[in-house]
Amino acid sequence: MRLTLAVAGLAAVLLAPAPALAHKDTDPPHQRHALGDLKLESGEVIKDLAVSFVTHGALNANRSNAILVVTDIGGNHHGLDFLIGPGKALDTDKFFVICVDAIGNGLTTSPSNSTAQPRMKFPRFNIRDLVQSQYRLLTEHIAVKHVIAVVGASMGGMQALQWGVSYPDFADQLIAMVPLLRTPAWTVTVLEASRKAIMLDPAWNGGEYTSPPAAGMRLWRDIVLLAGRTPEQLNAQFPHGLDVLPWLKTQEDALVPVFDANDWIYQTWAYEQHDISAGPGRDGDMFKTLRAIKASALILTGVKDLLNPEWEARDAFRYISSSRAVQINPASVTGQMAAAGTLPADVDTLNREIAAFIERGQRVKQESVTRSAPTSSTGPAATTEREMGKQQPPRTPTPRR
Repeated sequence: MRLTLAVAGLAAVLLAPAPALAHKDTDPPHQRHALGDLKLESGEVIKDLAVSFVTHGALNANRSNAILVVTDIGGNHHGLDFLIGPGKALDTDKFFVICVDAIGNGLTTSPSNSTAQPRMKFPRFNIRDLVQSQYRLLTEHIAVKHVIAVVGASMGGMQALQWGVSYPDFADQLIAMVPLLRTPAWTVTVLEASRKAIMLDPAWNGGEYTSPPAAGMRLWRDIVLLAGRTPEQLNAQFPHGLDVLPWLKTQEDALVPVFDANDWIYQTWAYEQHDISAGPGRDGDMFKTLRAIKASALILTGVKDLLNPEWEARDAFRYISSSRAVQINPASVTGQMAAAGTLPADVDTLNREIAAFIERGQRVKQESVTRSAPTSSTGPAATTEREMGKQQPPRTPTPRR
């Protein structure tokens, strides 16, 4: 376990891929589509928005086999690669998997790469704005009007659940790993501390730095590491406590050159203000918001999550009418990192649970289509759709375990 955890340390900022998970020549090609201006919920506009994405598998003739994967804070389209591929939960022999990079991650238009609104001139955005950009990409460019599922971890899980509110008829299923419904004070404090570590470094220079604000970023790395891990993880990895210090330096050295401070700051602003019960047409009633979600939901939590507390995700399970909640491999006590794909036991749990959930959803949908299809009017066995409905007991939500 110690060796596995040592390798795992390079796999995440919180859940963000490390340089080792950068795009390879053998990966599906990057695509980037120019959407034009994106009007944000605040009324501000992101100018010349271009969305980065990759696709895996093939879209079928009736464009009905798509699954959308959305990214975590600081992460990119490789973040859930451990779920994607033949025989995995997001089986590319069956599904067309679209992995979309979030605004502010450095691939899609961000403070670090915008020419029209560079650095701190970039407008602030929120989680609903991220979802809107993804909706526009799917409907305007890829010509997908409906998906089987939206899948994401951490901030990606927050986006997945938001899809069920913003576009309630677009997805059959929502698969949210270590998510939040409404960012609590604890998480806001962690994010604020991570920002201050960067912004109080004189080298940050109001966001106009010419080289990374390394001192602040080293402190930032330690703060998010504490939130993304658990004491049990670090104890298993470093039985002799002081051994963690050279490892921390290695972490910092690896991430400082590839990390953009302003991008992180902007994504944390989106993360901390999230409230799924807020926004246009919403009155802040969490119960009513969740009960209105039509898609079935799979909520997967990490034991002792020190960034996104488990009790936040449990409310989604309680109030979304068709939902299932699963702790990701409770024996590992990996917290937020349970959704990072770093421990084999966590990966096995996630692939097994997600694959079964999608399969069950597809089966229920097909049964529903079969029941509602017109039947032959000849022969004694023929029944009308109305009679069939009377004969069939109402379907109940998937049992909660």
